[in-house]
Parts: sequence; C-alpha cells; structure tokens
Amino acid sequence: MKLRPLGDRLVVEPIEQEERTPSGIILPETAKERPQEGKVLAIGPGRRDNDGNRIPMDVKEGDRVLFAKYAGTEVKLEDKKLLILKESDVLAIVEE
Repeated sequence: MKLRPLGDRLVVEPIEQEERTPSGIILPETAKERPQEGKVLAIGPGRRDNDGNRIPMDVKEGDRVLFAKYAGTEVKLEDKKLLILKESDVLAIVEE
C-alpha cells in the first residue's frame, strides 16, 4: 500500500532515537522521547494560493527533516509508524 498525501502535506517516517545512552544505560519505551527527525517518504502537490495556482513544496522525497515535537497525525501502515505532517510543521531540512 502506498500513501499519496494531498495539498501541502507530507508523509514522514520518524527516525527513532537510540535505545541506549552514551553511558550504556538501556532506555525503556516509556522513557524515550517522541522523535523529532524523520525521512520524507511522499509529498503532496503543494497548496494553492488565492488565485488557484499551486505553490510548490520546499521539501522533496528522501529529505531528512526536523519537525515540531507534537506535530502531525500518527498512522500505522504495514507495521510502520508514519506521520502525516503539513509543510508548515517542518522546522528544517537536515543537510549532510
């Protein structure tokens, strides 16, 4: 199954943080923070302006992005946790 987001939405696969701290302590699920970084899997065509023209998205598929901590809607698809975000929820693109 494949998701195709609409408008200025994008599908992001969150990148989970390490299960172990630098000192070697293993973190239980309840102690982990919600991820704020992820990989963009799919993007919508972009939003429309007042004249009906499409405004292209700044992000593209494959980008690593940082997003707001409680942004988006979490969905589960084929045993993967995914987020559907609006482009405005993306704070930055991670460039390497």
